Amino acid sequence: MMNWVDLLSLKRFGDNKTRLRKDEDETRLGFEVDYDRIIFSTPFRNLQDKTQVIPLSKGGFAHTRLTHSLEVSSVGRSLGRNIGKVIIEKYPILKEKGYKANDFGAIVAAAGLAHDIGNPPFGHSGEGAIGQYFKTGNGSKFKDQLTDGELADLTRFEGNANGFRLITESNQGVNGGLRLSYATLGAFTKYPKESIPKYDVVKSVVEKKYGFFQTGISEFEDIANELKLKKFRNNEFKNWVRHPLAFLVEAADDICYSIIDFEDGLNLGLIDQDKALDMIMPIVKDRIILKKYESINLNTDRNSYLRALAIGVLVGDVTQIFIDNETDILNGTFTKSLLDISNYNQSVENIKKLTMQKVYKNRKVVEIEAAGFVVLGGLMDIFIDTVNNLHNNELTSYDIHILDLLPTQYIGVNKIPEASIYKRILNICAYLSSMTDTYAISLYKKLKGIELPT
Repeated sequence: MMNWVDLLSLKRFGDNKTRLRKDEDETRLGFEVDYDRIIFSTPFRNLQDKTQVIPLSKGGFAHTRLTHSLEVSSVGRSLGRNIGKVIIEKYPILKEKGYKANDFGAIVAAAGLAHDIGNPPFGHSGEGAIGQYFKTGNGSKFKDQLTDGELADLTRFEGNANGFRLITESNQGVNGGLRLSYATLGAFTKYPKESIPKYDVVKSVVEKKYGFFQTGISEFEDIANELKLKKFRNNEFKNWVRHPLAFLVEAADDICYSIIDFEDGLNLGLIDQDKALDMIMPIVKDRIILKKYESINLNTDRNSYLRALAIGVLVGDVTQIFIDNETDILNGTFTKSLLDISNYNQSVENIKKLTMQKVYKNRKVVEIEAAGFVVLGGLMDIFIDTVNNLHNNELTSYDIHILDLLPTQYIGVNKIPEASIYKRILNICAYLSSMTDTYAISLYKKLKGIELPT
């Protein structure tokens, strides 16, 4: 069984110094430092212009990845504090070592804040665009030069793995990336496995996706050893069970995108207003005050009231599910997401289904996401060719101009490209993933001569 004392490690990645909870300064705890480092980082700031629901939205209604991440962090903090109160009382050793209930909330809040930090532009379709480029597009020409794991990393490109790379790898600016605590890194990694194999039968929610590239295996092994995470499937592949608090990060994300994306659809007029009460009533029926709801004049305010009630109910339900299954979670035998066994799962699924039909499949959304495939594919052609030509000493006059546009950290140390074709490509994928939706489109137009700089 995993142990909470190990799982709450304050040791920082890239720093061998031992940190004890009882020695922490209560005015700024180590887990709160994690939150600060994430929120002040450039990758987090770039989330303000990355798609959550409506790409390139000019209105004030729709959420971006940044506002979504802030909300996930807030919900995650509540979940963490709720379970923290119970865990602290259950295990006296935690009190002896100085831990408090709010520590759990601080860890989940920090991990929730970072959960989308590696996502490319254009939402999840951006991941699909990069993956397709290497699976059936121009990038497929590299497949014979890659190992099975490297090829899987690229053809199944994953924002979670790119996020792990961003916050841990030293080439992001300092040794150890953002140098977050091991506890936060564990909670951040919802899918603690490599990209291979892709199992035909998924035995656990941790196998739905993967959480680190081939270049990050040693980093995650170090994290798993520090936290004493259990292996999942005793085979030669790199699979672990989740850090228990990763279940709360996932639940916070699920709650927010289910309920708040639905609210965006209502406020934008993509979902009929009469659906608001119908869809959410099964969740809030024991808390809603109908007289209060009917007295609210603005639809947006009515929707906010319903959203707040629904999130509150789901937070309470998920808290109890975690507490009821804590032993199995620590044993590594709990294999579902918390919302999957929620009393309100069917209502949440109905809301997600309607949002998919009315919002995610809206014509404007589909058109921009489709354009994202062209934009990202075109930019990869340009930048991958350039770094490969630099590596092979075959630079063209055009390549020289492109190199001036490519930040040094995505080329290599002292502008010397990586010897490995896989690492050169992965650097370009990281560069594209760092772009905002607007910047990616603008750069594509300029490099293709469609639009000149003003």
